[in-house]
Amino acid sequence: MPTILLIIAVTFCTICSQLILKSGVGSIVQVLRQEGIVAFLWAAATSPQVIGALAVQGTGYVIWLFVLAQSRLSTAFATAGSFFYLAMAAASWFFYGERLTPLQWFGLVLISVGVLVLNLTAK
Repeated sequence: MPTILLIIAVTFCTICSQLILKSGVGSIVQVLRQEGIVAFLWAAATSPQVIGALAVQGTGYVIWLFVLAQSRLSTAFATAGSFFYLAMAAASWFFYGERLTPLQWFGLVLISVGVLVLNLTAK
């Protein structure tokens, strides 16, 4: 499988796990406020959503092993990071209504252009 598709799969796993984790933590945040850190950590450790998020993230790590076996760490990580930043900003907006300012979007575009330059000059 082409490395870029594997990187996209890792990015998808990371984004999905973070969205699930955000939802899971959101459902137990009252435990932190009312009962403290230890109770919150226990609630997180036993939350089906948190456990599911960890499983999805673990799948991403397994896929990442194949990425690392086929490409340079520096370019693979930069590419994954670029995809991750843009996709996470879009997913956070779509699922949670989070907004970025135009300057923040510009910063994300700059990161992506930098990764493109890194990849174009790496060969």
